[in-house]
Amino acid sequence: MSTNRRENIRNRRPPQSGRPQPSISTEDYLERMAELIESKGFARAVDLAAALGISQPSVTAMVQRLAREGYVVYEKYRRLQLTESGRRVAARVRNRHATLKRFLSLLGVDEKTQEDDIEGWEHCLSPDTLDRLGRLTDFIKARPALLAEVQAAVARVASPPATTMS
Repeated sequence: MSTNRRENIRNRRPPQSGRPQPSISTEDYLERMAELIESKGFARAVDLAAALGISQPSVTAMVQRLAREGYVVYEKYRRLQLTESGRRVAARVRNRHATLKRFLSLLGVDEKTQEDDIEGWEHCLSPDTLDRLGRLTDFIKARPALLAEVQAAVARVASPPATTMS
């Protein structure tokens, strides 16, 4: 995604608690750090670089910036730690991710497509839109007959009937 596009998306999102919204890159880093800490018990710059597919020097520079902004505790050659502020941002991003995953799963979208789509959507949808998608997903899931009807309709659209040539 281009930097200009990222900034346009970022500027659409309202500030939370009077503090400017973290950048999309900041959110991506914090989300991955939280995932690493959850799965391995810790996060290191080298692990973050591998998870994000970015060079280790670039990750180190960003982690130093995140430390200056109060999102992480960074000491050279040590494990990275999220501050309370970093944990809040990571949790918010992970919640958005989970909401979109639940919605796309309901529609029968395959796992790979879900992850690709979510990466694009999770930063550009407003909190109100995400909340409504979450409520819609819960509404449909709570009604098995409706869920079956929606899934059948979506499956028909995704797999149109084959036409025969005469």
